[in-house]
Amino acid sequence: MEQGQVKYPLGAVSSIGAESFGQPGRRTFRLDLAAGAARSFVWLEKEQLYQLGIYLQEAIRTLSKEDRQRAGQAGEPPWSGGEESVEFKARQIMLSYSVPANYFYLLAYEVEEGGEAAASISCWLSPDQGEMLSREALQICAAGRPPCFLCGMPINPEGHVCPRANGHAVLESG
Repeated sequence: MEQGQVKYPLGAVSSIGAESFGQPGRRTFRLDLAAGAARSFVWLEKEQLYQLGIYLQEAIRTLSKEDRQRAGQAGEPPWSGGEESVEFKARQIMLSYSVPANYFYLLAYEVEEGGEAAASISCWLSPDQGEMLSREALQICAAGRPPCFLCGMPINPEGHVCPRANGHAVLESG
């Protein structure tokens, strides 16, 4: 999907954060974005949020100190529309870094069964905003169910029958 096809080009966001709701094992995840009078809630899978956090962390780690301190300019104008609220479940998320802009570009969209994009947002994040989002995303993902030390699968509050132990050991979290 190209920038011209995005339904809600938010420009540089004033805030972006990661959130989770529910108990471990039954949580839902979303990004909360604000730009001008627009607000967007993009629901994600845990793995999408985790990969977003990892990518941002690695990309920011590769930036030099000079790049981190250099003023940036979003690659599209700020949100000029009125008050808007958009909420959807992201089927695909793309993130890239623009060296000339010194900003990250985030594109998220929902795909309908016919293959057409139903809802889509794009926005630009500064390296500082990206670093904060990365930290939040990774903390939220780590706060879930602990992994089994044998198989890596999550241990539910009611216990876990580990396939590596051939069902002979029931492991508990805590």
